[in-house]
Amino acid sequence: MTTEHNHHDKVKQQFGEQANAYLTSMVHAQGADLQQLGQLLNNYPEACLLDLGCGAGHVSFLAAQAVQSVTAYDLSDEMLKVVSDTASKRGLENIVTKQGIAEKLPFIDQTFDIVTSRYSLHHWRDVGMALHEAARVLKPGGKLFLIDVVSPGNPVLDIWLQTVEALRDTSHVRDYCASELIRYLGEAGFIMDGSYSYRLHLQFDSWVKRMRTPQSLITAIREYQISASQETQQYFELCQDGSFTSDTLLIEATRKL
Repeated sequence: MTTEHNHHDKVKQQFGEQANAYLTSMVHAQGADLQQLGQLLNNYPEACLLDLGCGAGHVSFLAAQAVQSVTAYDLSDEMLKVVSDTASKRGLENIVTKQGIAEKLPFIDQTFDIVTSRYSLHHWRDVGMALHEAARVLKPGGKLFLIDVVSPGNPVLDIWLQTVEALRDTSHVRDYCASELIRYLGEAGFIMDGSYSYRLHLQFDSWVKRMRTPQSLITAIREYQISASQETQQYFELCQDGSFTSDTLLIEATRKL
């Protein structure tokens, strides 16, 4: 089995087992970034939208109230079942689901008016390829709204963030810094329109429980946190119980004509 398949299988297993936990997670179900995205989507009532790496469907549910149609797309069948069941309960009949990987989208060229992705990109094995695919399935002039945790860019702070993320979730690939994301977007054929920055507080106990992190790795995270430099502790607002705060970014971009 290839490394690529191993990674995708790991992601599928990690998130499939915890699909319902992500539906009820307040980190995913609410936030200033989600509110801002809702306001932006209200400008496109006739749009066909692809929610790439939809997870438990919070963006899909929001988008379904603003646009014409939503395709919720994810690697995990269990996540997609949660999306489908919840959409049915909420009467959101304009949501359909489709299973697959971010790096190879099963859609013809220029299918969608909008592509969204929230808290998924840091799991993609090949970000460049996935963004090229997003550009391919977008119509010329189509919009991309991308939300994720981002690295501060400082090497010391970056190493700390990647380490705690990888210990907590073995399917984690990388939290990219803003300049890296802008470069990837440009290479994929997007023009940057603007961005919105946020700070995301993560309550430690629910953060590790949501991913069912083994106790040995929870202990390793706590020991690593305790050994963090004063600069790191201050930047991430590290609390005694292990809770901390990360940077997140909402990027708005347009596919080149």
